Amino acid sequence: MTLTRREFLRTSAATGAAVGLSSTLAGVLVNPGHLLATDAIYLAEPARQPIKLLILGGTAFLGPAIVNAAVARGHTITLFNRGKTNPQLYPELEKLRGDRNGDLEALAGRQWDAVIDTSGYYPRVVKMSAELLAPNVGHYTFISSISVYRDFKTPDMTEAAPVGTIDDPTIEEITGETYGPLKALCEQAAEAAMPGRVANIRPGLIVGPRDRSDRFTYWPVRIARGGEVLCPGNGDDFIQIIDVRDLGEWLVMLSERRITGVYNADSAPRAITMGSLLAKCREVCNPQAELTWTDAEFLAEQEVQAWSNMPCWVPAEGDEVAFALVSTTKAQAAGLGRRPLDDTIRDTLAWWQQQPAERRQKMRAGMDPEREVEVLKAWHERARG
Repeated sequence: MTLTRREFLRTSAATGAAVGLSSTLAGVLVNPGHLLATDAIYLAEPARQPIKLLILGGTAFLGPAIVNAAVARGHTITLFNRGKTNPQLYPELEKLRGDRNGDLEALAGRQWDAVIDTSGYYPRVVKMSAELLAPNVGHYTFISSISVYRDFKTPDMTEAAPVGTIDDPTIEEITGETYGPLKALCEQAAEAAMPGRVANIRPGLIVGPRDRSDRFTYWPVRIARGGEVLCPGNGDDFIQIIDVRDLGEWLVMLSERRITGVYNADSAPRAITMGSLLAKCREVCNPQAELTWTDAEFLAEQEVQAWSNMPCWVPAEGDEVAFALVSTTKAQAAGLGRRPLDDTIRDTLAWWQQQPAERRQKMRAGMDPEREVEVLKAWHERARG
């Protein structure tokens, strides 16, 4: 039942000692009023020194989380993108149109204090934007991925662990084999263009409102529906996730303070198990739901896939034994915090319930209801012998 690195990266490709800005360190809940109630963010106070911030992308999932945090902190924001994804968002902000693939004219000669790059997948593209901006930007944050690592065999792996490589570094096709190595090359391209001025951020599974993958959303939605819920393993497997809003706030803080280096951005290893996640979903979404745990061997026999059919979960075995045990000590020391899991679950479900009916008809991850019933029936029949 081991989820191979290729399978994991394919799903990733299809959908990336300072005081932090987390709810654990701040007492004021702020909603800038731009988007949804679930976009509310926790902030300690407005920034002491507002900055001019350029965001490459900015209108899908992580982008709005960054924008909301930056607006609430009092920064001046410019968005650069093609204008194709959610172009209606942020009419009050400056929007520059162009294409990362070569049309960067709108950025030429402009000055910003910092840039956050949420949309770089190919080293050639990151190199172009970073080199163009280097003379006029003080700090560059590149959103990479935890998938850059060569393997997940070693618990508590730090940012110094080896990254994946690729035979042809010029390839520009995202597959399970290329996604992680290309992200690693993008990190290197950014650092080469702006040495000593780059923060390369490696998030794990980003979750919360606006997630288009449904890889976390499945669980609050499924448990809210009630009845008997098929659950993977025995509940003891560790998972790592990061709320998109926590990540967005932290990225803004890094830009404010020009913090550089490489950081794994995720929840702390061993902080959350699959059991604690689903128990919390049950508590928040529907206490009447019945959780039925099924072992990995049985799920493999039933061709129920980790990560896709059973989102967030990867059995700790083989090359993925430490998949959810990546060290985040460095990021926590640099201010990365985590709001209560209750908030992430509750807000994700609220966002989902606000989506159009056609969006809610079929989730993009998890189990179809009919298939789940079949697998549960097989499990109970096996238990009866």
